[in-house]
Amino acid sequence: MMTRDISSELSESADVISRIDPDQIRAAAGIITEAFRRGNQAIFMGNGGSSADAQHISAELSGKYLFHRPALPGVCLSNIAPVTAVGNDYSYAEVFRRQIQAVCREGDAVVCYSTSGNSENIILAAEEARIRGAKIITFTGSGGRLKDMADAAVVIPSRETPRIQEAYLCASHIMCGIIEEEMFCNRAVFIDRDDTIAKNVPYCSNPDDFHLFEGVPENIARLNEAGFKVIIITNQSGIGRGYFSEDVLSSIHSKLLRLVEEKGGRIDGIYYCPHAPEDNCRCRKPGIGMGLRAVSEHSVNPFRSYMVGDSEADMEFGKNLGCKVFRVGNGKTFSDAVRFILGDQ
Repeated sequence: MMTRDISSELSESADVISRIDPDQIRAAAGIITEAFRRGNQAIFMGNGGSSADAQHISAELSGKYLFHRPALPGVCLSNIAPVTAVGNDYSYAEVFRRQIQAVCREGDAVVCYSTSGNSENIILAAEEARIRGAKIITFTGSGGRLKDMADAAVVIPSRETPRIQEAYLCASHIMCGIIEEEMFCNRAVFIDRDDTIAKNVPYCSNPDDFHLFEGVPENIARLNEAGFKVIIITNQSGIGRGYFSEDVLSSIHSKLLRLVEEKGGRIDGIYYCPHAPEDNCRCRKPGIGMGLRAVSEHSVNPFRSYMVGDSEADMEFGKNLGCKVFRVGNGKTFSDAVRFILGDQ
């Protein structure tokens, strides 16, 4: 019969997590965010279970944590080949320092996981990283020397290994969320062009034939005033089919920008896919290639953003990117979309 008190263990773990200092997590996230903004990387390391945590958290950055966005340079030193090679040829104490010598640059953030805070190979690597001009972040229990070497130390208020590992995984997840929000902090409204804000003229090749729907410039200005980036996302396969050139499309979009600016509005970016459907590109909606470019170039958080369009492809694009969506048509206009967005704040 099981004698362990599961409820007590859950309560104990929750208690430890609740006593982590939020400012320590915020400081760690700030160092990594600043490194990324300068074009540097975050380097993670740990032993045993902490090695798995280092791999996990570096992957949350190089992959994604909560939403689709460009990859962030999170790398981990726990790959089996270099660890065993250095351990065999030198010593296990050198497995991380040797790799730091190879990959660490001035301005990088080096993230060290150690439940005891006394792992020799982690301490040696942290010392090497400091020499190379990196900032040091540590996740440890309440004991050990490592935390005293850090620019930002996340100290778990426990000396029990399971509780420490549970808590610094939670703290690391929160850190990842802060980093994503800081790196991709802007709200945006992504907008389809034809039949959403402008009359659809099939393969429009003349600026004189391009006309915005009534009230569109004024409503774009309302979005600007509310703090949204306004970004056009449009499929323009007429280029790939040879019906008009990119120069012609540029002249049409110049008219679009002018019409909006005349009413006090601003379009922050226009992204178009020139390919035909049979080209199987990654940018044509409902693919999110154009969206990912916009997210990167305008520091957009898709979770706080919206997609407005008239087609199922527009809706699928928005949902895949992580946005809320609004479909115009069937009596719903762009003005209705703007009222929905502003009322949703």
